[in-house]
Amino acid sequence: MPRHIAIVMDGNGRWAAERELSRSEGHKHGVESVRRVVRAAIELDLPFLTLFSFSSENWSRPQSEIRDLMSLLRRFIRTDLADLHKHGVRIRVIGERSGIEGDIIRLIEDAVALTSGNSGLQLTVAFNYGGRDEITRAARRIAQEVKEGRLEPDDVTSEVFGNHLDTAGMPDPDLLIRTSGEMRLSNFLLWQCAYTEFVFVDTYWPDFTREALENAITSFRDRERRFGGLQARSTA
Repeated sequence: MPRHIAIVMDGNGRWAAERELSRSEGHKHGVESVRRVVRAAIELDLPFLTLFSFSSENWSRPQSEIRDLMSLLRRFIRTDLADLHKHGVRIRVIGERSGIEGDIIRLIEDAVALTSGNSGLQLTVAFNYGGRDEITRAARRIAQEVKEGRLEPDDVTSEVFGNHLDTAGMPDPDLLIRTSGEMRLSNFLLWQCAYTEFVFVDTYWPDFTREALENAITSFRDRERRFGGLQARSTA
């Protein structure tokens, strides 16, 4: 079993368009898929699940769609937080906080604080997140520490760099799933996915089921991971 699965939840808009529905309806059905997949991850005893919910590039979308997405986020936290907490889920949110409305930041901080002591599934939500932005912010923090004399340039290793990323303390994804048939990372976890196995599925996110998740895991388990060497090795 993979320890950490990351998912690019893609295709809400196209799912809605094929049904002559609004994009907002597509996003609402996408939230139902989030619930299904989180429930499945809990039942499968998956330690880490990371979902790409809103990228730093998504601000270029129409304001009406952005408002709908923010409303869905608010509703999801208010509606589902208690149940997630009851099932031992620990919530983590990665991404840039600047530019986010104050009430959303408070909801995020409350959710993180409430579940911080939980030891079940760690559900990480990438919100206002971009991989290049994350790497840039990490480099900026390291440069500041070097400038202040708290870190020597020769001390900057890949491990040190990783500890300055938003995902510090988390294992890299073993498996990344992207729905909707697109075959690209779209600026998601660029550093962390150096040796991640990819599974691309044609299914739009609102139609993604537990069975589809288990099929992706089966595909992962059939692969050999050599990490640049000649022998397959485990990350456990």
